[in-house]
Amino acid sequence: MTRFGKGKTPAAVSTTALLAALVLCGIAGCATDRPTAAVQRTDDAGITAGVKAALLGDTSLKANEIDVDTDQGVVRLSGFVGSADDVAAAAAAARTVRGVRSVRNELRLK
Repeated sequence: MTRFGKGKTPAAVSTTALLAALVLCGIAGCATDRPTAAVQRTDDAGITAGVKAALLGDTSLKANEIDVDTDQGVVRLSGFVGSADDVAAAAAAARTVRGVRSVRNELRLK
């Protein structure tokens, strides 16, 4: 029997090469530009927290009356505020947060 390398038969070399190729393809297949759902949820939670902090930082707003929800970087503001200026200020504050793709302002006047 012809041997390759140190005691390996052609079948053993082929099997080893095949397994190595499968492992590398599996690792390369895991690399993707799209975030996983868990990462996206974490990012959305961070964005929500950032928007709430930005709202609290604006002393003219009653931030505890504004609800903030985030889905894939799209922030939705809902609740009640005292004036049209407050509606605009809340949206402007939300847009300052890193990661916000857009703001759906559903705030209503009292």
